[in-house]
Amino acid sequence: MADKNLVIVESPSKAKTIGKFLGSKYKVVASVGHIRDLPKSKLGINIENNFEPEYISIRGKGDIIKAMKKEAKDAGRVFLATDPDREGEAISWHIAYLLGINADEPCRIVFNEITKGAIQNAVKHPRQIDKKLVDAQQARRVLDRLVGYKISPLLWRKIRRGLSAGRVQSAALKIICDREKSILDFVPKEFWNITAMLMNESKGKEKQKKFAAKLTEHKGKKITVSNKAEADHILSELDGKDFVIQKIEEREKVRKPNPPFTTSSLQQEASTKLNFYTKKTMLIAQQLYEGIEIKGHGTVGLVTYIRTDSVRISDEAQNAAVEYIKDKYSDRYLGNHVFTNKKKDVQDAHEAIRPSIVTLHPDEIKDSLTKDQYSLYRLIWSRFIASRMSSAVYDSVSAEIVNGDYTFKANGSKMKFDGYLKVYNNVMDEDEEKMLPLLKEGDKPSLLDMLSEQSFTQPPSRFSEASLVKDLEDKDIGRPSTYAPIIATLIERKYITREKKMLKPTELGFIVTDLMETYFKEIVDAGFTADMEEKLDDIEVKNTEWKTIIADFYGILEQELQVADEAIEKVNIEDELTDEICEVCGKQMAIKHGRFGEFLACSGYPECKNTKPIVSKIDVKCPDCGKDIIARKSKKGRVFYGCSGYPECNKLYWNKPVDKKCPNCSSLLTEKKTKTTNYLCSNPECGYKE
Repeated sequence: MADKNLVIVESPSKAKTIGKFLGSKYKVVASVGHIRDLPKSKLGINIENNFEPEYISIRGKGDIIKAMKKEAKDAGRVFLATDPDREGEAISWHIAYLLGINADEPCRIVFNEITKGAIQNAVKHPRQIDKKLVDAQQARRVLDRLVGYKISPLLWRKIRRGLSAGRVQSAALKIICDREKSILDFVPKEFWNITAMLMNESKGKEKQKKFAAKLTEHKGKKITVSNKAEADHILSELDGKDFVIQKIEEREKVRKPNPPFTTSSLQQEASTKLNFYTKKTMLIAQQLYEGIEIKGHGTVGLVTYIRTDSVRISDEAQNAAVEYIKDKYSDRYLGNHVFTNKKKDVQDAHEAIRPSIVTLHPDEIKDSLTKDQYSLYRLIWSRFIASRMSSAVYDSVSAEIVNGDYTFKANGSKMKFDGYLKVYNNVMDEDEEKMLPLLKEGDKPSLLDMLSEQSFTQPPSRFSEASLVKDLEDKDIGRPSTYAPIIATLIERKYITREKKMLKPTELGFIVTDLMETYFKEIVDAGFTADMEEKLDDIEVKNTEWKTIIADFYGILEQELQVADEAIEKVNIEDELTDEICEVCGKQMAIKHGRFGEFLACSGYPECKNTKPIVSKIDVKCPDCGKDIIARKSKKGRVFYGCSGYPECNKLYWNKPVDKKCPNCSSLLTEKKTKTTNYLCSNPECGYKE
């Protein structure tokens, strides 16, 4: 057995993929994420001993640790192959500690893509565990623990149980709240648009064609029309006068492709194009990275590592893309663009997100993917190929048209060469072809109609997930890998809600933000948070002592905590009343918040102490007793569907029932979603499927 080498990764699916590449001389096992962390039950940081973390084995991981120790003891060599980032480096460091592996020995292997060549090459070049990466992760973990475990109990005491604060979370919440305040404070201003609908005279075979020209200037200066009186005055001055083409400007407009995806730009584009929430994007991207069984190819990691801030591409990938474009589209479509990162960042060790195998076209493997996997892979593949292609070229024409002292402008464009748009269209509909008719200076187009339309300035829009991610990245708050869990936490804590896919702060969100702004200014300040992020990066880049950064921050936090605890009075939040009526006393039921989440309680408390759980109905009746079937959760968190009449009626389903009966046995059909939606009979003895 000692001739076998052991490879340890985080994910079972990743272990399965890598195992197939390495063969019988290697055994690949999964740690299933972190195996050692700070304890949940206490702070777990020895502040008196220079902020030394007090790590323990994670509860429930005992069997995994025991199995890994046995495998490591029997193995010839142990390779730690966790993800190629700070978090992955820290997991390897913790595994090395528990297995008694010397972190200074070459035991760590890294790869940017899960392909056979990349994995086999990685095991040939192991390195030491990078302590700078580990310290950078430890600093973030300790800092976030100090903020969370010191401020959150204060929020529990002063507002209600279950609340939390976070170094990045609180700054993100303030950004959302500030936007909402600017919307509420916004006062719309009236303005008028004046547009001339004109028609050119036909010239030869050129057909007459109408076009729009907008009023932009008066006596050579930009004009804003503020009210109807001004608009009517301008219309009276234009009435009866000729429109004359004063200037025609023709030029070629070039539209460059965007660089391949980073984590942030992938989240934004998937939100915009696919309507994916950031959490869903990262979940599916992880599946594509770790490996999927592809017909004719075996298990393949379809994309490179998905947590990256870099737009850099390896020479090997560049060459593969060039050959593919030449073969499929011709040399004319080859581009030579140079993309640079927005900022010099430690994560430039990773490439941009790209397909692992460039020639694996999305449509060729569509049958092996779920609908969402196909959509995201197609987006990543298309964006990468497009980034290596030539620019799109447009013929652009702009015309200045004068009428007395007033100047109107009309613009038009027509695609001359599609370039990268052949595979990736990121051009909005309004930017598509809007060619002007044939015009020349001195022409006098005839007036068809004069439009005068009232408008009002609009308030800033609420953040969508995509626009929030962009704003956080622009402000250098957090890191792209943290954006999805941050948004999920804000929603889970009821600090924000989604309204038509836009993020809106709740009353609770405003209360928490106002309290944080008053007593913990640095934590919610975007500039301070960005500066802290840079200091944390310096641990990795400049080998800065991480405990010094923590000590400096904690000195400020400790003073603010003392002031806040004495100054903040208990905040009373009105309960949210529901339409449900208490069956005991007839009063409305209210949503309450307890140790285990939300529940319904009678608004007549303390006179009436009736309570019950909040249930989610699915509009299907129990076939046994006729009561509602509701969604429930098992002790392990798995959703199942059971009769609301439990325990008198114990009917339950693991798949979601639908209001439709099986044509064979009349039992309810249940819905099971895989690559398509299937309907299965709930009677296991029937076996009907449609």
